[in-house]
Amino acid sequence: MERWIEVPGAGALREGGRGTFVVDGYPLVLARVGGALHAVEDRCSHDDGPLGEGGLEGCELVCPRHGARFDVRDGRALRMPAVAAILSVPVKEEGGRVLVDAGAL
Repeated sequence: MERWIEVPGAGALREGGRGTFVVDGYPLVLARVGGALHAVEDRCSHDDGPLGEGGLEGCELVCPRHGARFDVRDGRALRMPAVAAILSVPVKEEGGRVLVDAGAL
């Protein structure tokens, strides 16, 4: 069931930018790539480390601990040591507000 929650401050993310936010008690990384915002969980599937502390290279979120990479558009694991995807959460922008579907968490 969809349940859209506003993410204050996320609208300020510029192209190629990323930030960490807590939505409904769940830590997320939001990134603007290709003009669109994307949201994934702030947790590496390899060792549960915080992905938001890593870099963003194109559409790839880089884990700061061991270099695993994830596609911010869909959460796919792209590089070892991670093999499992991370949660990707629907995002929409309406009237300057950024909303994520907390029902997907």
